[in-house]
Amino acid sequence: MARLAALTTLLALLCSVTCCQAEGYGYGDPGSGGGYPSPSPTPSGAGLAVGFYRDACPNAEAIVRGVVEKAVEQNPGVGAGLIRLLFHDCFVQGCDASVLLDPTAANAQPEKLSPPNFPSLRGFEVIDAAKAALEAACPGTVSCADIVAFAGRDASAVLSDGRADFAMPAGRRDGRVSSASDALQFLPPPSFNLSELTASFAAKGLDTNDLVVLSGAHTVGRSHCSSFVGDGRLNASTSDMNPALAASLRGQCPANPTAANDPTVLQDVVTPNKLDSQYYKNVLNRNVLFTSDAALLKSGQTAAAVVLNAFVPGLWEQKFAKAMVKMASIEVKTGANGEIRRNCRVVN
Repeated sequence: MARLAALTTLLALLCSVTCCQAEGYGYGDPGSGGGYPSPSPTPSGAGLAVGFYRDACPNAEAIVRGVVEKAVEQNPGVGAGLIRLLFHDCFVQGCDASVLLDPTAANAQPEKLSPPNFPSLRGFEVIDAAKAALEAACPGTVSCADIVAFAGRDASAVLSDGRADFAMPAGRRDGRVSSASDALQFLPPPSFNLSELTASFAAKGLDTNDLVVLSGAHTVGRSHCSSFVGDGRLNASTSDMNPALAASLRGQCPANPTAANDPTVLQDVVTPNKLDSQYYKNVLNRNVLFTSDAALLKSGQTAAAVVLNAFVPGLWEQKFAKAMVKMASIEVKTGANGEIRRNCRVVN
């Protein structure tokens, strides 16, 4: 702990003098101005474009944002769910809204019923509401995959008070394949160690920096006790979790969670409804739920990134915006490779 404290102090001091300026990470607000592209049709690396619907459905992004803002203001937990929904969609079959498909006679086990998604994944009703509004305004124009991407961006903006607001390229098409087994194969569980996490992200074209930055989304939302109790995180003799947090969690979680008895707990007890860099301070203080969270201190590279994100104002929000756009470009379907669903829950 003494060595970690020294590392924290040293890196914070170094960054305040040199590296933040050298990397162009100022202390200003990276919000809606923020240096990100203006909403005009600007190509992105995945064949997508910022402002994709400017001509075909000029109010598309405003419609989605209005629905998301209303939902998140009523229940901040839905915002956390929408951010997670984008991650869980993109890591399976790419960012193609495959996670939204309901079970059918032909496909009884789609992604949304896979253990990593059911019953914890949420926000589906917000996507439905946005799709209904868009179909009324611009029938058959805006894909469900783009709605998921816009909703993840807009939830980030609301929960961060505008500090993580950014342009989101669009032009995705919706996929027709959804498999529960694929979700199990590609979604990294909270029990993963650092090498497993790194490999999982690399398989989707994301690097270690993306891993550290996107893990920061655990600063909002709740988790089922079953996501960490079985990994020994509450074992006082073996876990590196802060004993005070572990004791609190033991009072909230059953020793052996079941489907009928699996409460949820806050992922960040300090600022639970705010998308901010508090997560990284929690990691340093060992006030995190998952093995995958604690794993960020297991290498010098990731530990240094945790320290910088924790102590440099505005740095994480800028990184998060870029990482979200990168993640939302995973294996996208464009043109004839997909469709634009009329109903996000079923293929056309």
